[in-house]
Amino acid sequence: MKTFYNKEYDRLEIYFDKNKKVNSEYWEGVWEEDLVLSKLNYKKNTYVSKITKKYLHSNSKVLEAGCGLGQFVYSLKKNNFASYGIDYANKTVKLINKNFPELNVKYGDVENIPFEKNFFDGVWSIGLIEHFYYDNEKFLSEASRVIKNGGYFFLSFPNISLLNRLKIYFKNYKIVNSKKNPDIKNFYQFKLNDKLLIDKLNNYNLECLKKIKSDGLKGLKDEIALTHNFFSFIYNSNNIFCNILEKAINLIVSPFSNHVILLILKKNEKKT
Repeated sequence: MKTFYNKEYDRLEIYFDKNKKVNSEYWEGVWEEDLVLSKLNYKKNTYVSKITKKYLHSNSKVLEAGCGLGQFVYSLKKNNFASYGIDYANKTVKLINKNFPELNVKYGDVENIPFEKNFFDGVWSIGLIEHFYYDNEKFLSEASRVIKNGGYFFLSFPNISLLNRLKIYFKNYKIVNSKKNPDIKNFYQFKLNDKLLIDKLNNYNLECLKKIKSDGLKGLKDEIALTHNFFSFIYNSNNIFCNILEKAINLIVSPFSNHVILLILKKNEKKT
């Protein structure tokens, strides 16, 4: 992976070293069949279900837009939410439907969500918006459309951390702009300016109530070459001691080196 800084849009742009395209076929390759079929990946209690319970009552209708393997749709259902999921990886959706027929997961486009206006009490989006190279407006508009007034939008994505800001200041990233950039065919994702995105979300009557920074260990692993191997070992290990250490490190460093941020937004009535 190669990372560049786009000063014009104040974002980091991450590209594959070789020619790859992030599409449904790419994700279906990432989500191997044996992973989809493994019950170990489907847990009742997840951070998604825990956070949702703080804002919505049981039986609330909750959509995960871009649900991937459907593990959070499963978790929400097990916590008594009326959970739904859509994804454009058709092969993966078919596998979920076959092996977990109780889950309401369907093939669908997040830029044209197949539900009526004000249908959901809440919508989750995890690791999705950063992959839209040209435009995320259609998705944001659709998410707002299907959320009821007073409902919630839980939006998680990689953002520019304080560690990234420090590296930008010391010019550790090559500068690109919209007129001269790396081959778009190799584009993977952005790390976005969360403040700019919040301003954009206000245009869709979505007010940010809270920010939660997390995954600081990954931020250190990805951004500090000197300690990459050490942090990678902890990050990838299934050892109980390493898992405890990972949680402790994340608690300490996430405010500085977070890889992702979760925005909790409330949809307000449109002002006239």
